[in-house]
Order: sequence, then C-alpha cells, then structure tokens
Amino acid sequence: MVNERESVTAKLCAFVRAWHSNRSRQKIFDDYLAYDFMGKEEYDELYDMIRSGLDGSQRLSREDAEQIIGEYFAPIPLSRIHFNEVRLADFAAENGKIQYVICGAGSDTFSFRNTNENIEIFEIDHPDTQRYKLERIRELEWNIPANVHFVPVDFEKERMCGKLIEAGFDPQKKTFFSILGVSYYLTLDVFSDTLRQMSELSSLGSGVVFDYPIKTGEFPRRVGKLEEITESLGEVMRGGFDYNEVSRALYSLGFQIDTYMPPEKVQREYFDGRTDDLRAFENVSLISATYTAGYDYE
Repeated sequence: MVNERESVTAKLCAFVRAWHSNRSRQKIFDDYLAYDFMGKEEYDELYDMIRSGLDGSQRLSREDAEQIIGEYFAPIPLSRIHFNEVRLADFAAENGKIQYVICGAGSDTFSFRNTNENIEIFEIDHPDTQRYKLERIRELEWNIPANVHFVPVDFEKERMCGKLIEAGFDPQKKTFFSILGVSYYLTLDVFSDTLRQMSELSSLGSGVVFDYPIKTGEFPRRVGKLEEITESLGEVMRGGFDYNEVSRALYSLGFQIDTYMPPEKVQREYFDGRTDDLRAFENVSLISATYTAGYDYE
C-alpha cells in the first residue's frame, strides 16, 4: 500500500500549480487557491531552492530558474490534474450524488474550489501530512465545507478501506478515486494493492484516475534528469510500467480502461499551440478506468 507523506516533490507540485496560476496566460489548469494555501513564505522558499540548483550548489538567474520549472517540474502535475478534474466533473454530471476519494491529497485545493454539493469528498493522507494541512486551513481561516472529510491513514499499520468507512464512506454509492503522482515511486505489485483496495470499495460504475511512467526506454535526457533530481531529493523512481502490465492489473481487479492518453496524446491535448516552452513529458501516460466487476474480458 502507498505510504503517503509530506515530501519535497509533493511541495514542488503544489508550487508548480501556484506558479502556473500566477504567471501563465495560457493556463493548462488554474489552481487559483494554490498560492494562498502555500503562503508567500513557503512559495518563496521553494523558488529560492530551485534557483540554488535544489542543493545550494549554484545561484541561477530568474530566467534559468523559470526554464527549469517549465521543463522539469510543471508539465506532469498540470496535465494530470486537468485530466483528473475534467473526468471528475463529467462523472458527477452523469451520476448525480457521488463520492470523491483523493488518495495522497497533500495540498490539493479541490475541497475549497468545488461548487458541486453533490460531491462528497474524502481526503486521504498520512496523519502527519494531514495535520499540517488542517493547521494551515485554520491559519487561513478557511471554512471546511460540510461535504469534506479528512481521513488520516497510516498505511504501514492501517487499511484505507476501514478508515474510509469509519469516516462515513458508503461502498454502495458511485465513487471517483484519484491517485496522482504516486506510481512513480512504487513497484507494480505495491501500486496494484492500492488499486485492489479501491476495487473492494467500489460499486459498479465507480471510476479511478491515475498517471504512471512508461517503463524506461530510449527517452530524451530530461526523463533521466528528472529521475536524478527526485533521487537527490530522497525519492527514488522505480522505472515505470508498460501498458500491458497496467491494463492486466486493472482488468484483474474488475476495472475496464475507458480513457488512455499516452505521451503523444497528452502533448496534443494540453501542450500543442502553446507560445511558451511547456511540453508533455515523454514517458508519462494518463488513465481513467471504470469498475465493471464481472465484465467478460475474453
């Protein structure tokens, strides 16, 4: 199971959402609350960390720092959250009252951007990470909507299923699960255990969205460079999966893939025609799948 925790890479993803919302005229995704949630102090700290080469070994110009943010840090978080929230909106429009489970919610701001009261939201995260988030919400004096539930899970000791049900989750209701930015650091067996718990909680027609890295092949230098960067931050990428492995894992658990976006399609959907240098990462795919237990895949 996934052991979510507060991490530098998670903070960088939140930083990217704030940076893009504040600076880009061609928004892939506008997380207009990201900067407020982070606060100027933490935002500036992360920006300075990037300018220092992440390890304090140099002092980059602002222009070079912006280039690094756009090349290495921005494309994956921005495209996957757009993909996820568009599918969530469609799922809610089609099914009415639904549940939305955000695995490893971190600094996700959907609970406060959401205007659809038919979406019951369950934010799952490690207790320490969630404690930090709740403290930040109190500092900001944001009101937690009645349809939002915070579910702390220590994945080394607890199962997601039981904790969600204790928090009021109803396995009979259609549910949309998201698990973004997690598969990069896991073996397929461990990631599949997360999907297995989702399948145990899913009623027919429930859905899941996630991103994953394609098993390493002959990719451009920035793929290897990003792996080096994350490793220097203490988070080692595990090499990725191929599509056949992912599809078999999903089908074995009762999920049928309904949307598959390989890198070239992500490029066309979110990055073609841009006037800046943002472009899709060459080894990242996006998937949404529907729970159809009992479906005959032969």
